[in-house]
Amino acid sequence: MTATSRDPATSGATTSGATTSGATTSGAGVPGDLSRPLLVTLGALTAIAPLVTDLYLPGLPDLARSLGTSDALAQLTMSVCLVGLALGQLVVGPLSDRIGRMRPLRWGVLVLAVTSFLCAVATDVWVLLALRLVQGLAGAAAVVVARAIVRDVYNGARAAKVFSELMLVMGLAPVVGPLMGGQLLALTDWRGIFVFLGMVGLLLVAACWLVLHETRPAGVRAVVPIRRRALRGLLAQRRFRGFLVLSALLGVVLFAYISMSSFVLRGDYGLGPVAYAWVFGANAAGMIVGSQVSARLVGRVGPIVLLRRGLSVVCAATVLLAVTLLLDAPLAVAAVPLWLVLVGLGMSFGNSTALALVPHAGDAGAASALIGASQFLLGATVPPLVSIGGVTGPLMGISMATAGVGALLTMVVVITPELAATARHVPTDVSHPPH
Repeated sequence: MTATSRDPATSGATTSGATTSGATTSGAGVPGDLSRPLLVTLGALTAIAPLVTDLYLPGLPDLARSLGTSDALAQLTMSVCLVGLALGQLVVGPLSDRIGRMRPLRWGVLVLAVTSFLCAVATDVWVLLALRLVQGLAGAAAVVVARAIVRDVYNGARAAKVFSELMLVMGLAPVVGPLMGGQLLALTDWRGIFVFLGMVGLLLVAACWLVLHETRPAGVRAVVPIRRRALRGLLAQRRFRGFLVLSALLGVVLFAYISMSSFVLRGDYGLGPVAYAWVFGANAAGMIVGSQVSARLVGRVGPIVLLRRGLSVVCAATVLLAVTLLLDAPLAVAAVPLWLVLVGLGMSFGNSTALALVPHAGDAGAASALIGASQFLLGATVPPLVSIGGVTGPLMGISMATAGVGALLTMVVVITPELAATARHVPTDVSHPPH
């Protein structure tokens, strides 16, 4: 058995039972590593919820005409799904800590698939709204359990690497979803998109039974507090509250971009649908770049350093974007900080999630639920509220910059002192079990 020196400020927090590879060894029956098919399945589960929210967005005008309803009620079908995704995580996360990961996940994905098919045959907007709420509640199981499974198996820098990959999928799905939906609309209508989602849901049901296995040992479940106490205990921790605020503000940056950019790029800059799709795709590539940079460097410099750098990029780029939009700069100028914002988000999401969940092996489901709910609730509500009077370029820039600056301040003022205090209580030598 060898002792290895670890610096919590660069390598991330460690917990007892962590191996040198970053895989945890707590609990009988918990895999020491995740296979590639399992990681692909977790990535698909992470993507399905935002795809359920956004894939049909290009068909909203047709949906409104088909159901004989207003554009506002048609848009509300997206909002109620987001509410379901946020609230569902608060229920499923703590529940998965108590009864295991697989039962809530399998039932959630099955209900998601069934409600997708029912949405395809809905003839009334109020029925569709109810189905979309249930669909969001069910889809929450996929998102929150996927994160909890990673935390069950991985720790430290390895967890940050896997979370970077999963958060890449989570961040890209709402960006790429409308583009995929537009392509599907060339072959079908909005009802066909929900049929497609139902078929994807059935494939995920099969994957949950054939590929995924329980990662929450029965002995650990017995000591988990009830949901209210679990959530209250997490919220009582200053460090976790800091990461909660950070995740919510990053969600505001992302959702402000997603919900406002079409009005700015097409309305203010006059881009056509094809040109807008190209710009959208280029920015999605920025998030891929940021996530891959994080995944490659996290083992060497650690998640804390990468998170600081990612947040610095987000802060600087959003402020620069706001200035360019206030000055009505050409698109070629504004596009640079906009792309860098997505790079910074790609560097930040995974490391933030990993650092938030690392100290919470016993209640990873509840912690994952609060992180996810904060992103969806604040990210989905703030941009529409500030856009009540109409969307403009300066409004988008100021909204993103406010959240970006707030995220960096949260890291500096709240999280960094808490991480430093934690580091003072972590032993410098951590013994690892032999391989």
